[in-house]
Amino acid sequence: MNNEQQEQDVATVAADFAAALMQWRAVLGEEHVRTTDADLDRYARTCSSSARRALAVLRPASRDEVVALVRIARTFKTPLYPLSAGQNWGYGDACPVREGQVIVDLGRMNRIHTVDGELGYAVIEPGVTQRQLAEHLAEQGMPFWCDCTGSGPNSSLIGNIVERGFGHTPYGNRIQTISGLEVVLGSGEVLETGFGHYANARTTHVYPYGVGPFLDGLFTQSNFGIVTRLGLWLLPIPKSFCPFLVLFKEDEDLLAALPALRHLRLTRVLHSVPHIGNDLRALSSDGAFPRNALPERARLTPELRQQMRQAAGIGAWAMSGAFYGTRAQVWLHRRLLKQALRGVHAKVMFLPPWLLRLGRAAANFCNRLGLLPALDRKIRAAESLAGMHSGRPTGFFLRGAYWRKQGGWPSDLSDDTDLAGAGVGIMWMAPILPFRAEDLARLNQEMDTLFSSHGFDCHVTVNMINERALAAVYTIDYDAEDAMETARALECYEQGVARLYDLGYPLYRASTRGMSLLSPQGQDTFWQTVEHLKTALDPEGIIAPGRYQPGIFMGRDGAARSLG
Repeated sequence: MNNEQQEQDVATVAADFAAALMQWRAVLGEEHVRTTDADLDRYARTCSSSARRALAVLRPASRDEVVALVRIARTFKTPLYPLSAGQNWGYGDACPVREGQVIVDLGRMNRIHTVDGELGYAVIEPGVTQRQLAEHLAEQGMPFWCDCTGSGPNSSLIGNIVERGFGHTPYGNRIQTISGLEVVLGSGEVLETGFGHYANARTTHVYPYGVGPFLDGLFTQSNFGIVTRLGLWLLPIPKSFCPFLVLFKEDEDLLAALPALRHLRLTRVLHSVPHIGNDLRALSSDGAFPRNALPERARLTPELRQQMRQAAGIGAWAMSGAFYGTRAQVWLHRRLLKQALRGVHAKVMFLPPWLLRLGRAAANFCNRLGLLPALDRKIRAAESLAGMHSGRPTGFFLRGAYWRKQGGWPSDLSDDTDLAGAGVGIMWMAPILPFRAEDLARLNQEMDTLFSSHGFDCHVTVNMINERALAAVYTIDYDAEDAMETARALECYEQGVARLYDLGYPLYRASTRGMSLLSPQGQDTFWQTVEHLKTALDPEGIIAPGRYQPGIFMGRDGAARSLG
């Protein structure tokens, strides 16, 4: 292509974009089409060094407006990147996967259309947050809780669900608790899944499969359409509820307990999604990296790590969860948990609501006297754990993202903290592994060796996502203000993802940076099928090009290329 042709093509693209902006403004109004540098810079902020600046930001308020935006984008061949709340922390935040895309911010679509107080489901839009639904259920006196993640009160429920994220209650495997999606396809058509496409169907949100092919999964971790509504099942508030903590002194103690814990999960004694974190996760929620002691390092020495663990009164690992049911059921499950852990160096602590209330009263009394400041932090952590397991979202655990932030926690740190705006550095690698001690031991060793080679602490969480699998998260906490440390973090991430695939533990969820790494063996039949579906449902490739679409990054030889 000669220079003259290139200039003509650039002029055509610019003219098409200007025409699209004019039509989008006619649909949304001037105030909901954002093109200022300040707005575009705000959406480009990131925790994971993957900033992509959008061309514009569109803020629709209804499904019909989304349809209009998509049709305009299709006319002018301008790609759109939908997001719900833009709080995809550690996975890309609000940034598109590629340059040259227009963000569709669905935050104004925040209606709770229905809450069925008998069958226990809500019909919500993408802008509905964890806090909003939790408060609505409480205000309406509904006998239900919503499942919560630890990503903060302002995170979108649908945004997390379409990424196949998970919470921690018995409804924590969220993809199994949705029924009836409304989706705007790349063609501008509106699809209702399950029974939703039948006029006057009364079963859309109580039976997800409908009749014929089951399509719901196609619109999670994909770029085939924009989900504008779905039905979400709610957890009945139990008669009895008891959170618990289990502290494991050493790595070997957790590994020794894992077969017994797996049996409890298989038999549904553990019917929430228990969360296991290593000592670094606990330490990072209690303070920042000790730069004064280790000014030239980003990884704790073994000696200092052990000292900090002892000072915090924790072991190598801590497991949190909760029991739900009648008083007799909860009592039985408590007893079964203690029996299962006999012979293992583990400390089991039960945190029933009455005990937390007593602890809060004691902490408040000590605060007034200026005594035992650590007690308040411990009680708040316990309250946050209990809340996360009982439909009360919290941002308490986001403070761990400040581990390598210069200056540590800000003085105004709250549940509403904006991690991308704060300039913290976190990248998450999230593989699935079999629920076996040998797999967990192998993977932890491999990842710790990798992190050590790049000079980072290996922060680990492991979640019992179902009865047979563990969902692990390996977090690279880095100083985003240090260019050399950031470069090491990026190297660690890309090498870590490659190593996970080599070991046979693929990611269950990808960051924007990781989209290009999803097919290390080249374009296989699975991803070719994804491309065929993309062509059928979004012929012009308008919706989020590159999102869970590794083929777009392939070279002519079919080999994967780094997104960079």
